[in-house]
Amino acid sequence: MHLPSPEDVDRAASRLATLFPETPLQRSPRLSALTGLDVWLKREDLHEVRSYKGRGASTLIAGLSEQERSQGVTCASAGNHAQGVAFACARTGTRARIFLPRTTPRQKRQRIAALGGPWVEAVIEGDTYDEAALACAAWADASGATVVPAFDDPRTIAGQGTVAAEVLRQLGRAPEAVVVPVGGGGLLAGTLVVLAEHAPATRVLGAEPAGAASMMAAVAAGEPVALPAVDSFVDGAAVRRVGAHTFEAVRRHRPALTAVPEGLVCVEMLDLYQSDGIIAEPAGALAPAALRQGLDVPPGSTVVCVLSGGNNDVSRYAEVLERALVHEGLKHYFLVEFPQEPGALRRFLDEVLGADDDIVLFEYVKRSNRETGPALVGVELQRREDYAPLVARMEDSPLRVEVIDPTSPLFRFLR
Repeated sequence: MHLPSPEDVDRAASRLATLFPETPLQRSPRLSALTGLDVWLKREDLHEVRSYKGRGASTLIAGLSEQERSQGVTCASAGNHAQGVAFACARTGTRARIFLPRTTPRQKRQRIAALGGPWVEAVIEGDTYDEAALACAAWADASGATVVPAFDDPRTIAGQGTVAAEVLRQLGRAPEAVVVPVGGGGLLAGTLVVLAEHAPATRVLGAEPAGAASMMAAVAAGEPVALPAVDSFVDGAAVRRVGAHTFEAVRRHRPALTAVPEGLVCVEMLDLYQSDGIIAEPAGALAPAALRQGLDVPPGSTVVCVLSGGNNDVSRYAEVLERALVHEGLKHYFLVEFPQEPGALRRFLDEVLGADDDIVLFEYVKRSNRETGPALVGVELQRREDYAPLVARMEDSPLRVEVIDPTSPLFRFLR
């Protein structure tokens, strides 16, 4: 299996010099204080594409021959990769047909059009990414257009590796650790290629969403495998199967891997926004969120986290807040059987609910008979430790109460 060399990454950096300006490396006082480490954020969200994906796409497209460029390029994507391809095509004068599933949000369609201008044609094809990818492959066969892979191509990997090369140059030394988000593995593979050559003592941690830990599954199986199900919340890293090339890089260099709960990603997204003024998408917050789970390095070590993207839809923040509160143990849901008699709800408020507890949802589900009626009750706590006393009061009351566990299939209808 062919992987790019450090020299390939250097050549990619030369191609990107006029297309993809360096992104800032900024120290994070908040994360440094929180972890006891010297934490730096590589701000890939501050590029025009708002993610590192433009690096791999630009490297591949800029390296095409005149003949290949005349036949155009194509890709299937509903996210940052499509925007990276659109950006690269507009800068290099290359025509592209980008296939998008019907589920692609309007905001992303508009962003692709704005970045690509007249050089890009967006085609809506199929209800899922897989259907869009099939249409992309068929178009490539019929037209001779070059497919631009999101991660599983040595040229794409070399482009993503320029992130790590910039970190070493900007920091002026090798950090003790680098934490990168992992979807298909392109950024991780590029980082491993660079650091194995120029900073072999640096520890690399790949952070995957817990609901889409496809690289960890590949390592366990000894080869890339398709996950039976994927939680798509961290959409920029929700990949069902990693690439063959990216898995080979992981097999050779053996980085540490960790699965990050989606709720913890949301906690970090909110802290980035409220404390640091940084708008990160879920995948962009993966690396700093992973740091909150702990890292096996000495206190005070210099750690770089790649904040990989900022293409977040503001309408998602209600769900982000919900997931964060649930993860922190501050929001809980219950099914409560209320007797159908005057004063039942008042007794629940007076005898069960704590002084600082807040009902944020109350909805009768149905009336099973004339005597009782179950209600869905959502309670937000001020402190995590208030939960046990709340449950104890429920158990002591004459009410029948069922806790809705966050792992229950029912829980997804509450978001």
